[in-house]
Amino acid sequence: MPPTIRLFSAFPFILLVLLTISTKIIASENPFKVDGKVLELDESNFDAAISTFDYIFVDFYAPWCSHCKSLAPELDKAAPVLAGLKKPIIVAKVNADKYRRLASKHEIDGYPTLKIFVHGVPTEYYGPRPANLLVRFLTKFVAPDVAILDSDSAISEFVEAADFSDNIMTSYDFDKVPALIATHPAHDEQSIFYGPFEDKFLEDYIKQSLLPLVLPVNEDSLKSLKDDKRKIVLTIMEDETDEKSKKLRNVLKAAASANRDLIFGYVGVKQWEDFAESFEVYKKTQLPKMIVWDGNEEYYSVIGSESIEESDPGTQISKFLESYRVGSVIQKRISGPTLMGFINSQLGGKYFFISILVLLVIITLIITMGKEEPLTVGTRDQIDHSRNVPSQPEARESRRATDKED
Repeated sequence: MPPTIRLFSAFPFILLVLLTISTKIIASENPFKVDGKVLELDESNFDAAISTFDYIFVDFYAPWCSHCKSLAPELDKAAPVLAGLKKPIIVAKVNADKYRRLASKHEIDGYPTLKIFVHGVPTEYYGPRPANLLVRFLTKFVAPDVAILDSDSAISEFVEAADFSDNIMTSYDFDKVPALIATHPAHDEQSIFYGPFEDKFLEDYIKQSLLPLVLPVNEDSLKSLKDDKRKIVLTIMEDETDEKSKKLRNVLKAAASANRDLIFGYVGVKQWEDFAESFEVYKKTQLPKMIVWDGNEEYYSVIGSESIEESDPGTQISKFLESYRVGSVIQKRISGPTLMGFINSQLGGKYFFISILVLLVIITLIITMGKEEPLTVGTRDQIDHSRNVPSQPEARESRRATDKED
């Protein structure tokens, strides 16, 4: 009897040990605390986070970056909403300036860079950054996938379940199917593609539709514009929020829909004066002014068609585009002093002042080298002659010996 008692009294202890071990294993499988807050990742736990979560949105930031500081509270507001979705999206951040090897691995070349990892596969995020719009945009990544309807019965079931009707066609303003619709609710825009539904045409349409027809140029949109690689038809206005500018934007939309190989953007001097002045916009400049910008250091001024008058903007914009396409342009570079201010506002003061310091060091070295006596290079005959010419003491001794002989 006593041995039997000892056996059963030992059993709960063994069971307790097994439960403890299994609990530790489960806990170690997900070491991250998911409480709706932004996760702080580094080189030690980044890969684990990517493999743990099906959907994770990562902000690669630098502590000194002003845009990163503005984005941080928006991510804090969006994080609990995204974490509460049926398919949660975890928001995380990485100090890319500190963990540079990790940043290099993920090709981070600017701050902030935002990426969403879906089952470990990264996609760079170029969407809006305010919390409510960011949530709306990211929710699309966890929306149901496209369903392939391969039979009449499947189509009938889908139409019945989705309550599809002519009202949808009316709402989205398309009159036949199949049709592909790209919408930008924030800009009150949509475009419709009726085909051909072949790889190249579909790819071109989707790429061109990632940005709205006419885009405000600001700190948030600048990276998207530069990454697109298309030339930018830039309209510089006095104030992009006034009624005249709003009417002009509608005209620009019509021009943009007919010229999809170009991006159409606008900026107000009142909204971003430093940027506007980079394109030779001064107090006496007649606005609105149009130029074509390459997204980097160069832009094109169309001869005789820079300013847009209020009377007939549509015709003037058409003439501007025609003149640009036939090459009636003057190529220019963004003006220097204002460009420095522009770069400083984008990258932060850190790199700007480092560049100035390096420049001063180079100038100092050049001046110092200039003060040293330069080496002269003579011909071989000059060198041989210098060897044969006696020194002054030798010459005096030679003359004394000659006098004694005489």
